[in-house]
Amino acid sequence: MDEVNGVVPPYAAGVGVGVGFGGNFRKVSREEDWRFHATEFAKGVAELSVEFGKGCRDVVRQSILRDDSFVVRHFRGPCKAACTKLKFLNEYLPEDRDPMHSWSVVSVVFAVVIAVLIVTSESDTTTQLIQKLHIYPPNATRILLPDGRHLAYHEQGVSFDSARFTLIAPHSFLSSRLAGIPGIKGSLLQEFGVRLITYDLPGFGESDPHPQRNLESSAMDMLYLSYAVHITDKFWVVGYSCGSIHTWAALKYIPDRIAGAFMVAPLVNPYEASMNKVETRRTWDKWTTKRKFMYFLARKFPVALPYFYKRSFLSGNLDRIDKWLSMSLGTRDKGIIEEVKYQEFWKRDLGESVRQGNVKPFVEEAVLQVSNWGFSISDLNVQKKHQGKGVFFWLKSLYKRPQQELTGFLGPIHIWQGMEDRVVPPSMSEYVHRILPGAMVHKLLYEGHFTYFYFCEECHRQMLTTVFGNPQGPLTVEVDLIPPVKDKDDVDEKNEEMEEEVEVSYSDVTFI
Repeated sequence: MDEVNGVVPPYAAGVGVGVGFGGNFRKVSREEDWRFHATEFAKGVAELSVEFGKGCRDVVRQSILRDDSFVVRHFRGPCKAACTKLKFLNEYLPEDRDPMHSWSVVSVVFAVVIAVLIVTSESDTTTQLIQKLHIYPPNATRILLPDGRHLAYHEQGVSFDSARFTLIAPHSFLSSRLAGIPGIKGSLLQEFGVRLITYDLPGFGESDPHPQRNLESSAMDMLYLSYAVHITDKFWVVGYSCGSIHTWAALKYIPDRIAGAFMVAPLVNPYEASMNKVETRRTWDKWTTKRKFMYFLARKFPVALPYFYKRSFLSGNLDRIDKWLSMSLGTRDKGIIEEVKYQEFWKRDLGESVRQGNVKPFVEEAVLQVSNWGFSISDLNVQKKHQGKGVFFWLKSLYKRPQQELTGFLGPIHIWQGMEDRVVPPSMSEYVHRILPGAMVHKLLYEGHFTYFYFCEECHRQMLTTVFGNPQGPLTVEVDLIPPVKDKDDVDEKNEEMEEEVEVSYSDVTFI
């Protein structure tokens, strides 16, 4: 019927299609039929959108733009005054254009262009800031431990035979043996006669991983290292931030080898049961939500940590330390991590830390921070050893006075704590001072987490002076002035030669 009336049905549209009675029609393909339906659907959507926009416009006019509405009553005057001042811009529009419509379009286009420029500039800046992590060739000195593992260490200061004091420093999370006391000068160590030894924790840097690492094994590694580097006397341990957990372990498991300890912003297990409610609340309130979440994962779901570590510091790209460790830093800490000397140190230390590319040591270190240590810090208190109970011990005490043996750690403990520290809150040091009254806590009013320990020569001098007193220089090495004893036959032969020379000389003189 449509053909008779001269109307071409949609499915017959195409090139070469006749119009009217007797036209030659060709068969339409499925692809052309799909395109037709898609076009019609798009037209329908456009028409509905236009009608919807008109409806929204009418609703706005009837509800918001009425004379008695809140918007009109409060903003009509300022808008009218602004439009009056900007009315001269209408002269630049074509005569047949409505100013209201034209300036609306111009404003939208301007906003879109600004947004595109901002996104493009941010994308370009991000691309420029991404740097690849550089790992240097291995060059560490290593020792062989009794279990067959190798431990890498780094030595600074005076030699072992002239050292007045020896320090051993385990490093913190995402660090290496290169850290030690960052920026400390060799001249200062020489002035105090200090020998500083730092080492890579198992799996970090060039140290072999430990199959079942815990804090007791960490203390034993420190003990074996002291024997290997010729430390015959007691030594001091240094702890910074989360690396202090290994310092606490040394004080617990090898106290007879430790002369003393000094720590800066020492970390305490945030889940420690002996912390009171105030200390716990003040500790957790200082941390970011992401940091709290990472502690939760380390304690409950450590299998999820590799996902985050591989996407951050194990990805091979450089980024800010506060972002990777989810730290909230104060103004002074933010300033020091932006300095060139810190950036250079951070890149070198980070590259050495992740040298092996193994995520397991980092997971182990994170779990150690929040799990059961196997001891409490209160165990380090000096106390009398229990002598036993019962009638037998009572009768024995009547005839022989029992010797009161002391347990715990007998040496001094110094702690420096920045009161503006948001990484290791001051509440942790206050907790340590509460359960270890003998520990000396030095409060730093305007210092953060990095400012007192990193690249501060005056701060380093203050710490060494507080612990060791006035500098006395290295020990004098005694030199044996007695010549070595030679073989007896060589001595007799030498004496005979000297006698012959004397006789010849004497005869010559007599002859003359």
